[in-house]
Amino acid sequence: MHGKLLVLASLYLVQGLPYGLQSGLLPVLLRARGLSLTHVGLAKVLYAPWLFKLVWAPLVDARGSPRAWLTLSTAALGLLCGLLAALPPAEAGQSGLPLTVAGLLLLLNLAAAVQDVALDTLAVQLLEPAELGPGNTVQVVAYKLGAVLAGGGLLTLLPTLSWPLLFLLLAATYWLAAALAWAAPALQQLPAPQPSEPRRHTLHLQQHLLAVPGTLWMAGFVLSYKLGEQGTSSLFPLLLLDCGVSTPELGLWNGVGAVVCSIVGSSLGGALLARHRQPLPLLRSLLRFRLGGLACQTVLVFHLDAPGARVGPGTVLRGERLSMGGGA
Repeated sequence: MHGKLLVLASLYLVQGLPYGLQSGLLPVLLRARGLSLTHVGLAKVLYAPWLFKLVWAPLVDARGSPRAWLTLSTAALGLLCGLLAALPPAEAGQSGLPLTVAGLLLLLNLAAAVQDVALDTLAVQLLEPAELGPGNTVQVVAYKLGAVLAGGGLLTLLPTLSWPLLFLLLAATYWLAAALAWAAPALQQLPAPQPSEPRRHTLHLQQHLLAVPGTLWMAGFVLSYKLGEQGTSSLFPLLLLDCGVSTPELGLWNGVGAVVCSIVGSSLGGALLARHRQPLPLLRSLLRFRLGGLACQTVLVFHLDAPGARVGPGTVLRGERLSMGGGA
């Protein structure tokens, strides 16, 4: 079992790199190079391939093996990062993202979405029922660690890393991961996949899922909550950058510190849920706590907007603690 989990941990760590790259590193890097907040925000449109995972999933399931899809998608990520290394993200003072760079980032998200589907399918085939619990733990921890390394870690090293060197480093990492996905002995002994269900049957299952009482309400609730949370977590680091906080400080607190707070919050939420076993009252309490954190963060934003306001490491740390308080 340990060999399987070690391979999965390595692959899930690599899977977390695109999220950390595009949520933690690129917005700050593009803003520091002079892109407007509007264009930095519009870059989120490049995440569109993730919205269509229901399209990629049946394709991965019906054609070829998950190991082949995983290898090809990971190698494609390496190729795209190699191409991005040859292109500057923006000239100083340029208001928008170059079209070629935007196109490559869109393809990078497409390859990452396919990789996500293939790796999850492979993990389900690889692990025995008794191994699913440890496997899920490995998945979450390794993914968040990869996000930390690509987001906060690389942002901390940004003064010593140029754009080409940054993406060449990522390309080499992806190509090593592609070789691991293809050659790892644990992945060459997968059981034969079950015959895939007809597409009509898959659509019927999706319709049945949506018909479960409370599903649409929960989907709407999560969507509205995440819209606000992602808005604050995306814009707050850019505000700090505009107020004079250096990129290494942002990498430390917005990357490493924020993900640590997120992991602690998720662990605490799981422990509280296991103890109380009543999710709705617990959710109400946590939402009150989250609302208090957002109120304090709003006060901090007005403080930073005041003339003569000073920003120090303590301000950054307090702001990131408040902005990531929703991890539970």
